[in-house]
Formats: sequence, C-alpha cells, structure tokens
Amino acid sequence: MKKVCILGAGSWGTAQAVLLSKNVDHIIVWGRAEDNPETIESSRENQRFLPGVRLPDNIKLTSDLAQALEKTELIVLAIPSQSLRSLLETLIPYINSASYLLNTSKGLEISTGMRMSQVMEDVLGNEIKERCAVLSGPSHAEEVAREIPTAVTIAAYRKATAFKLQSIYMTPSFRVYTNPDVAGVELGGALKNVIALGTGIATGLGYGDNTQAALLTRGLHEIIKMGRAMGGDPRTFRGLSGIGDLVVTCGSKHSRNRQAGIMIGQGLSLAETLRNVGMVVEGVHTVKVVYRLAQKYKLDMPISTACYNVLYNDKSPREQVDSLMKRSKKHEIEEIANEDVEW
Repeated sequence: MKKVCILGAGSWGTAQAVLLSKNVDHIIVWGRAEDNPETIESSRENQRFLPGVRLPDNIKLTSDLAQALEKTELIVLAIPSQSLRSLLETLIPYINSASYLLNTSKGLEISTGMRMSQVMEDVLGNEIKERCAVLSGPSHAEEVAREIPTAVTIAAYRKATAFKLQSIYMTPSFRVYTNPDVAGVELGGALKNVIALGTGIATGLGYGDNTQAALLTRGLHEIIKMGRAMGGDPRTFRGLSGIGDLVVTCGSKHSRNRQAGIMIGQGLSLAETLRNVGMVVEGVHTVKVVYRLAQKYKLDMPISTACYNVLYNDKSPREQVDSLMKRSKKHEIEEIANEDVEW
C-alpha cells in the first residue's frame, strides 16, 4: 500500500502513523488547525500528545482535508467517537470509491446509541460495509509508538478486508488477529471504558486490589450481558477487545478513563476532572448510552448504573460502592441460578 491517510493528530493517530510507517510508503496525518499539524511536522514530534517519539520521514501532516485524502488507499479514523458523524459528512466529496475505512476510536454515539460502524453505514451508505473495518484491543498509544509488544483485533464484515488490513498493520511488535464479529469487537472496546471509570473511582476512594479485581470481573459480566443483547458473540468478550482491553484500561497509568475515575473518587467534579485530563475521556460519554440501553434491553447493570449516578445524578462515590456491596444475594453465574444445580 502506497498511501494511508490518518484522520486525527492526537496520541492514537500519531502512534498509528509511526506504526504504519514501517509498511506503507507515504503516511499523511490530518489534524484540525488548532492541533497545529504544521508545527508537529516541522518539529518531527507531537509534543502535546506523544512527547519523546520522533516521526519518521515518510509521515507528513496537514490541516487540508482534500490534500490528505487525495489518492489514499486507506482512511484511518482516529478521532473522538462523538465527532465521527460530522467528520464523515465532511468526507463524502473526497472519499475514493476504492478506499478502505478503518475506525480505531472506541465509543457509542450518544444521540443514537449506534456503534461506530453503524454510524459509518448510516452516513456513507450500505455499500461501505464491503470496505470498512474496526480495530480494537489493549493498545495504549504511548506503548505502540515505542514498539512495546502489543496484540489487537481487526473485525470486518468481509474476510478479504480484514486480511488486507491485518497485513498492513502487522509488525514484529504489533500482532493483529482477525474477527468477523464487528458488533462484539466494537462493543468490547466501548463498554470497557465505563468499567475503567468505576475502577478508577474505587482507587480514588482508597480501596485496594480486591475491590479492583471484583469490579473488573463483574464488569466483564456486564459487558458480556449487554454485548450479547446488542448482537455480539460472547466469545469475543473473552478476547483482546473484551477482557484484554478491560484489563489494560482498568489498570494502566496511561488510561484516561481510569485517571478520570481516580480524580472523581478523590472529590473532583466531572468538569474539573475533564479539564485536568485535557483529552477526551470516552467513558464519560459511553456511560450515558449504556444507562439508556440497559433500560431499553431490561438489563441489570449495577456497576454501570453506579458510574452514571456518580457522574450525572450527583451521587456520592462511596455510597455507590456501598450500595453495590449491599445488593441482594445472587448466584455468580446468573444463567443457572434458577436451575437445579448439583453442589
């Protein structure tokens, strides 16, 4: 592949540019004018979002969308999920009919509850399904850009599309698996951000490893429950875009969702927290959608509901943790709770 365009000059877009520069002749990164792409190009470093990582010579940056998309064979979407629809609408005149589209953001659209691939189809038409894919998994930009071994999943509706993008992304330090379960891969990547907020809040309150392990484990149960209701394969949530991404997002110093949760647990307001983080915290948006979808599908999602109550109903974080502990007695495996089980 000769040219790839990455839309988004944040840490993740920049890290992917560095990664792909090993396999692609020309990488062009588009960023908003306020992100100063020309300054990043001249300094050969994204000092704001990815300091200390030098950009290879075959990476160029621009704020000119037409220039970025000219003759590109792959468009990588590395922007906040809530900005995807408006950007796609802007892209319509420039998209090459043969270009692949790969979404790498992790979220659900607040207004519709749609997954990102559904937003792509809604804006660009059903035919885009042949050429679109999603990438997800435990992949902090800070580590990917520094060639720390990483494994992710690419999901696509068409097998040939998944295999093509797998080949482009594979490097000695970046291993890519494929998966036909687009819904499951997207949902795993989005829903884990809510659980990471919860584990961060518990950490900010001063609770320990036992609490984090409980929230992570029961959080996975909630992810599988909602994922299955929304068309995902339960096996996917036990893979890289499920438990893999959940583990890294709940436990890593690089996790914005965990950082935000810690600040809230320590007493900061949501507005103060977002100012301090200084970057998009996807879980803050996703928890709104999850709360609404849980009601729609009649799902019991206690951890997600507690996070929503803390962020948007002004409930005390400590009281919400206490309420989780005082819930009525339950069987761990709910599906067999009412069956005749041999003890």
